[in-house]
Amino acid sequence: QVQLVESGGGLVQPGGSLRLSCAASGSILSINAMGWYRQAPGKQRELVAFITSGGSANYADSVKGRFTISRDNAKNTVYLQLNSLKPEDTAVYYCHMYISSRSSGRLEAWGQGTLVTVSS
Repeated sequence: QVQLVESGGGLVQPGGSLRLSCAASGSILSINAMGWYRQAPGKQRELVAFITSGGSANYADSVKGRFTISRDNAKNTVYLQLNSLKPEDTAVYYCHMYISSRSSGRLEAWGQGTLVTVSS
């Protein structure tokens, strides 16, 4: 059994910053890519950023230069630093990981989602 727990969402004014965290726990052998997705009301879920096991990061064009993804392999945790936030960044943010589990083999895991609201 593998579980992802997110934290760090909230209400922030335009131009502000937030830091999201997502920690994996359970029967984990290794974690490959880690990423963040978001889903705004009435829209499809979209990829925001992902980071490979080697530390290579990729971003959606809409967040390049404003968001930074990072990972701490010792803690099985992925972070997303959100800077210069805009109202259009308002969404539920979900973390995602490709995990090799002792009990379940290779699997995809999702966090429960954390709401980020950008509003004055």
